[in-house]
Amino acid sequence: MKIPFYLITPEKIVYQEEVESISLPTVDGEITVLPHHIPLITALAPGVITLRNEGTEHFVSVTEGIVKVDKTGLTVLASSADRATELVLEQVQKALEDAKKLAQEKITSESEFLQAMTLVTRETSRLHALRRHHTKQGIHLDNNNVG
Repeated sequence: MKIPFYLITPEKIVYQEEVESISLPTVDGEITVLPHHIPLITALAPGVITLRNEGTEHFVSVTEGIVKVDKTGLTVLASSADRATELVLEQVQKALEDAKKLAQEKITSESEFLQAMTLVTRETSRLHALRRHHTKQGIHLDNNNVG
């Protein structure tokens, strides 16, 4: 038995397929959704979504958003989402480094601070998704290579 899963950002549909289970970060902690899950609406937290299907796992980095589970499936509306298979380690490391530098610069307003921290959070989530993907592939990255 499978559950229809939809992951949508303002730019595109990132995933639209049936999967056996989905683990995702919420503001109340990580949850796993299986077929016939009770109806639920909750806030998505930045982190990594794990999709399980036919003995394989796929990882997606996400930022904040909304999660809805009902009889038609699981829908996630996220500000941003990136499949780990589409991320490049060096690019993610550079983006995280740049985001951290921005956060340490002289920030003159609360909105600038929030923007900088949002970038750091997004790049950290992308790095975690990439790390989990590489580990599943048997590629172990040491901490010096992952920011």
